[in-house]
Amino acid sequence: MSDAAPRLKGLLEQVLGAPLPVRIRAWDGSQAGPPGAPVLVVRHRRALRRLLWKPGELGLARAWVAGELDVEGDLYAALELMSGLIWERDEDARTLAQALRDPEVRAAVRGLVRMGGPALPPAPPKEEVRRRTHLHTKRTDKRAISHHYDVGNDFYELVLGPSMVYSCAYWEAPEAEGGTLEDAQRDKLELVSRKLGLRPGLRLLDVGCGWGSMAVHAAREHGVNVVGITLSQEQAAYARKRVADEGLADRVEIRVQDYRDVVDGPYDAISSIGMAEHVGAEQYLKYARNLYALLKPGGRLLNHQIARRPQRDETAYSVDEFIDAYVFPDGELAPIGTTVTQLERAGFEVRDVESIREHYALTLRRWVANLESGWAEAVRLTSPGRARVWRLYMAASALAFERNRIGVNQVLAVRTPESGASGMPLRARTWNG
Repeated sequence: MSDAAPRLKGLLEQVLGAPLPVRIRAWDGSQAGPPGAPVLVVRHRRALRRLLWKPGELGLARAWVAGELDVEGDLYAALELMSGLIWERDEDARTLAQALRDPEVRAAVRGLVRMGGPALPPAPPKEEVRRRTHLHTKRTDKRAISHHYDVGNDFYELVLGPSMVYSCAYWEAPEAEGGTLEDAQRDKLELVSRKLGLRPGLRLLDVGCGWGSMAVHAAREHGVNVVGITLSQEQAAYARKRVADEGLADRVEIRVQDYRDVVDGPYDAISSIGMAEHVGAEQYLKYARNLYALLKPGGRLLNHQIARRPQRDETAYSVDEFIDAYVFPDGELAPIGTTVTQLERAGFEVRDVESIREHYALTLRRWVANLESGWAEAVRLTSPGRARVWRLYMAASALAFERNRIGVNQVLAVRTPESGASGMPLRARTWNG
């Protein structure tokens, strides 16, 4: 008799204290749940063991990466429906420990144990990296960056497209209305350039230069001299070739270097696009002070950074278990207010903050579409597990931006000289100064 799905649905609803909003198809072919809803496919009973031994997001992530869980139908719709059970459970909702005080819940957990089998949990997928105790030293930062960015340049070309920009684009119109990812990324690089007031002869430091997109754009379109730094050997090799192909080797230097080791200032401008998320709370003030010291008086910093919403207890450390284990080891997000405060403590005058949250949702959906359309090639270039990590991470992140769970901001700050002459235009938002 094939009845695993209805049994599983009933037991999970008892434990969660809420109805499952998706349909379940179990390893025996049985199905249960709302007709027409996205289908959560439980391919193997090992998935239950992972969840029982590590309840919550990390257990789900391990089963997903291992291919023991899948979704049939619209992945975004499935994540939306399950978000209330995974990411958005109210702080006052009962915890598992509280739920287990209920005899019926304990009985349901015993039922899940019987369905999953008595064996110990399988080892985590090979794609998982565990958090180290010493965060954000030069050595651990380099290892974390390598885990995320040294996946293979061909893989990133498939996902990011020709622009090879791995940060939020700046959309004039969604693709449905004629916009393209490449146009939006070019417009973002140009927006950064205008905010920094780039012009021929200036010297730009691009912190976390990635595959060289900002460095090439600034040198080619604005005639500046650029130093780009990254901790990724693969990114640096790609960026150097790109610079050479563009004939810009006399104006662009790409280094494998930690931002803490840059000592050849002063620079007229600094761009830090999608890099500060890797810095860490304990190192952030040092990061800001280092960049401040590298700028000339009147020099500008453009800090483009993802932000989280403030928590009730801002002294508590918070980390997304899935992202920490599989995507950005040791990454930390801060509220935008914290970022602005730290930049000001370092000596900067913050002149403009622009939220572009909705733009990142559009960008991520395009990256997911690129990955899905080239799925077989993505698996060949990396591994089935790695491709599954990126698909889940980017789709879930798109929804997080759309629902205002996280944001992204461009902060323009100036090393204002003692005279107070910032050099900023009176109407800054024209970005022509």
